[in-house]
Amino acid sequence: MTTPLIQLKGIGKYFNGNKVLSNVDLNIEPGQIITLIGPNGAGKTTLVKIVLGLIDTDEGQVTRHSDLRIGYMPQKLHIDPTLPITLKRFLKLAEPDLHLCINALKEVGIEKHFDSPLHSLSGGEMQRALLARAILRKPNFLVLDEPVQGVDVAGQEALYRLIGQLRDRLPCGVLMVSHDLHLVMSATDEVVCLNQHICCHGHPDQVSNNPAFIELFGTKTALYTHRHDHHHNLHGEVMEQGSAGQECQHD
Repeated sequence: MTTPLIQLKGIGKYFNGNKVLSNVDLNIEPGQIITLIGPNGAGKTTLVKIVLGLIDTDEGQVTRHSDLRIGYMPQKLHIDPTLPITLKRFLKLAEPDLHLCINALKEVGIEKHFDSPLHSLSGGEMQRALLARAILRKPNFLVLDEPVQGVDVAGQEALYRLIGQLRDRLPCGVLMVSHDLHLVMSATDEVVCLNQHICCHGHPDQVSNNPAFIELFGTKTALYTHRHDHHHNLHGEVMEQGSAGQECQHD
């Protein structure tokens, strides 16, 4: 029997006396791609932070594999366009070995941009750069927060294919956060629908027809509103936190 990379059991979390997660159970196995979906305020970011070990739980237990190696891809990276940093320098901030940096870029298909300024990359190239940084040290578990954000539909499909290929090549387990079930249907093994608790989970086809999912999103799966009220620095850490947030609508 395969040992899970990470096992969450009965997870609960409170902020300012308000419960944002309740009785969450989740196992992520090696080689498995799980996509986490849910409306604004569902607790997705909190759950990801618990998985990453950035915050503690108030209830329940987190069990990590003894050889767990996590690669993390943040949702959004704020780069000042006046900052003179190349893609090479960006990767070397995480891994000084030049050979490893080049190999990571080859794996995601943007090695030709090695010496390009970071701010000159397109949306899809930037997402691939973040993915390259996440796989630098051959993780066995990837956590990808909205990995196709800001990429056109054709580019999104290519990125999802690349994530599947990386899962097979590394090999690794993958936890993705996504707002669009339709686009990830062919790219994920299991969908977990979160709204403070796990409303439903299973194959995308099953989840999209589940009454709990339909109650949250209706029959049209490709649209909901969320807030992203922070940016990440070059190390993927949260740089700033706002109270009002920035509302984004996806369709």
